[in-house]
Amino acid sequence: MLTTTLIPDTAEVEKNLSALQKFLDSISLAKILTAVALLAVCLLVTKFFLKGQDKLLARSKIDRSLHGITRSFTKILLLFITVMVVAGSLGVDVSSLLAVLGVAGLAVSLALQDSLSNLASGINILLTKPFVVGDYVTAGSYSGTVQEIRIGYTKLVTPENQVIMIPNRTVTASVITNYSTEEKRRLDLTVTASYDAPTELVLEALREAAAVPQVLPGEPVFARLSNYGDSAISYTLRVWTSTADYWDAYFDILERVRAAFDQRGIEMTYPHLNVHMREP
Repeated sequence: MLTTTLIPDTAEVEKNLSALQKFLDSISLAKILTAVALLAVCLLVTKFFLKGQDKLLARSKIDRSLHGITRSFTKILLLFITVMVVAGSLGVDVSSLLAVLGVAGLAVSLALQDSLSNLASGINILLTKPFVVGDYVTAGSYSGTVQEIRIGYTKLVTPENQVIMIPNRTVTASVITNYSTEEKRRLDLTVTASYDAPTELVLEALREAAAVPQVLPGEPVFARLSNYGDSAISYTLRVWTSTADYWDAYFDILERVRAAFDQRGIEMTYPHLNVHMREP
């Protein structure tokens, strides 16, 4: 059995220790006091700058959901500058430190590709505003009311009161349908009736069923024959409702269609097969 022992390069270790010792020896009490003073001043400036930024954002027309993100990025930038200033006052080679931070940042970004993708997508959503909190949307296969928009994910509440957390990169990669951007919405309903039912009688029943309070006055009611099927004729009913009343109107009209058909003796047929047997 062959055993390999890894022995550190003694010369390299001694070189690093020597450089560290040289750096520590170069730090005087005056440098330490200067660094502490600069740190205090930078932190104080950061605090006042962030307060001023918060006031400006509060008076601006920028969406409130962007305020927290803007503040976080500004704070990170100012703290980074603070570290550079303090390190420089202690005699640290800032260019070397930047190079080290750059390599570390690259390693972190490779390890957190999905998180960074969600971050970029979250910023994209907040800037382009395909939807806002309170909108009812469909993103891909998910539907619900937008409850919260975060940097990494979007929270939806479904009609069944289930909370769905969707990664923002999934949201931006999907086709988004926003049902709340417009104040009114068209309701389309297709029903079938027997070939024996007179067309005018069916259309009369549909128009009667459409007379619900949720239907917007002044908007045309569309009721027409739309298709000849194998076992029945299809009829299409289209009305306009406010977006908020859409589902109430939908279910009310469905119930009224059944009642109107029953009242007129109209049969709502379904696919069936008639078998005729001929005796020899």
